[in-house]
This record gives sequence, structure tokens and C-alpha cells, in this order.
Amino acid sequence: MIITTLIEDTIEDNKGNLVPEHGLSLHISFSGKGILFDTGISDAFSKNADALGIDLKAIQAVILSHHHYDHGGGLSRFFEINPEAMVFLKEAPRGDCYFKALLFPRKYIGIDNYLFEIHPHRFIFIKDFTEIMPDVYIFTRIGSTYPKPKGNRYLYVKRNAEWYLDDFEHELIMAIKENGKLVIFTGCSHNGVLNMIETVAKRFDGVPIKAVIGGFHLMGLPMFNTMAGSRSKVKGIAREILKYQIQWIYTGHCTGQKAYRVLKDVIGENLKHLHTGNIFEI
Repeated sequence: MIITTLIEDTIEDNKGNLVPEHGLSLHISFSGKGILFDTGISDAFSKNADALGIDLKAIQAVILSHHHYDHGGGLSRFFEINPEAMVFLKEAPRGDCYFKALLFPRKYIGIDNYLFEIHPHRFIFIKDFTEIMPDVYIFTRIGSTYPKPKGNRYLYVKRNAEWYLDDFEHELIMAIKENGKLVIFTGCSHNGVLNMIETVAKRFDGVPIKAVIGGFHLMGLPMFNTMAGSRSKVKGIAREILKYQIQWIYTGHCTGQKAYRVLKDVIGENLKHLHTGNIFEI
């Protein structure tokens, strides 16, 4: 399995021809299949795909981790490029997604709802655990053994002029089984990365987890690069991750630089940072 990071918040110095942005988009190639996991904010993912020699017309499926703009903002561009591949996702929340914090302007962070009106035939809404293609699984019911990230406290749904904390029922997990091992894709882990790992591990009891890839939402306020939760709490998350004996962990985006360094102190060399343009084989 080869993973190419088309979009992430950061970029390495030797990848100056690529465009980073706040968001996530991963191209996954395995067993002759091409999958796009999230699309970032804009058309930048497609420009980076062109620069990296990835043919988006050959994508067979798009998986949208949740209904936020930094993961689904590039959908309109994808529809222009690829007229056939279906988009798998959960139902949208009842209301509009917003970032709302004291002293900061409220910001709409949902997906353009017009896309669902003009491309209704391109979306497949998943309600239950589903194998969308051989060895590619979507998990829709995420456990709640562990607390959700503290950074969620700034994320709301506005419904009928009322504000509600987002419960992230619109978030899913993707897992791919290859050579008897699992690779888990988390998007932003608004339900908590430990809950997501546990959900997959329970379904596939005894199957080794080779990798976990995605954001862990351990960032507080992105504009200040703060960490949501204490250093000891983040270290506790890292120690729990280690219990699953996961070979590789690739994270970035909403994990945040400060939390990444704390995780790295505990997990060590098995933890890698995602950057725009990274290509790695699992």
C-alpha cells in the first residue's frame, strides 16, 4: 500500500513546487485500487496530484471523514476531474457546522451544501459498518470508552438559531485490510483517536494493526498553535496507543506541532509526521 499526502498543513523544504493548506487529503494505492481520503479545502489537492504524477481520473472511490470544509472543500474540483467515482460519507449533521470561541468571529466550517443539490447521484451515505469494496471498511459507530478531544469545545452546530456542541455523529473511520493486517485512517479523530482505534480493534479482534494515519485533533486554537489538554493527558493518550502495538503512526494536521512533540517523546521512532508531498509505503 502506497500513501501520498496530497494535502497537509505543512510542507518539507524540498517540496517547494507543492501547495500546503490547513486540511487533509490522502491518496491511497493498493491492490490495483485508487482511493482518495478527504480533499482538503480547495483545488490544491488536485494541483499537487498533478505535480506528483497521480491521475485523479483513476480514483475509484472518495471517502469523506466528516463534514468539515478542510476535509471536503475540494469536492467540487474532484467532480470536475472525475465524473464517475462515488463519495462515501455519513449523513450531514442537523444544522450548520461552525467554529465558535470567545472573542473570535464565528466561522462557518461546513461543506458547501449546494454540492449535495447539484451532484446528488455522487454521494453514498453510509449508516452502518460497510465493506465498500474488497477489504475497504467504513465504521460509522465509534465507541466512547475514552474522552473526546478538548479541542471540540470550539466546534458547534447551529440549528434553528440555536447553538449546540457538535457531537460528531457525522464522522467515520476507514480501515483497509491488506496481507492480514489493518491500516486505520482517522481524518480528524473528533471522536478521539483511542476510541477510533478501539472500535476497529474490537471488530477485527486479533488482527494486527499495522498503521494509523490521520489527524488526532489535539490542537486547541489553530491560530495560536495551542495544545488542547495538558501535557500529561497527551502523554497518556500516547501510552494507550502503544498498548495496541501499532507498527507505524503517521499524524499531522489537527494534531498540532506541540502535541506531536509530546506524542513523539513517548512513542518514539514509530511516530512520523505527515507533510504535504510525503509518499510512504505501508
